[in-house]
Amino acid sequence: MADVTQILNAIERGDPKAAEELLPLIYEELRILAAQKLSHEPPGQTLQATALVHEAYIRLVGNETQKWENSRHFFTAAAEAMRRILVENARRKRSFKHGGNCKRISDVGVADLPCYSNIVPDDLILLDEALIKLSREDQMLADLVKLHCFTGLPLVQVADILGISTRSTERHWAFARAWLNKAIFGT
Repeated sequence: MADVTQILNAIERGDPKAAEELLPLIYEELRILAAQKLSHEPPGQTLQATALVHEAYIRLVGNETQKWENSRHFFTAAAEAMRRILVENARRKRSFKHGGNCKRISDVGVADLPCYSNIVPDDLILLDEALIKLSREDQMLADLVKLHCFTGLPLVQVADILGISTRSTERHWAFARAWLNKAIFGT
């Protein structure tokens, strides 16, 4: 993580070679995480892991006004970028043009997370709306959910990125799941 932070700082200082150094450090890890997420998608999924990572990377590095404080800030932003891309994809699929008039039934609840991958587009949109509400109440909890669900990072790595203990991360994850279940399903 320290290497990523140093490279992010170099990018901010305008070092043209720093962006070239960043991609190899994070690309493979993000691609593997995205592939894991998308491997659980139902048949007919058109979004590929490589495309998801590329789109997220372009959104992150292409924003020249963005200043990265540290690797936590960067990976949180990566999780947010992937979440937005996946939600946009779900909304597109939900549109009438893409079969949105057909009823989709899901038996997957928030308790079945740690990843969005088994959630049908309608439930993904509900999860996104609940995450927006959660971020208003507790941004750290929302960041934890995004990092764990949308990038697929295990709780141990999420704890490291957030700078809290693994046990605290597990407690926060349990609370966030319960909060999301109540917000989405009323249970």
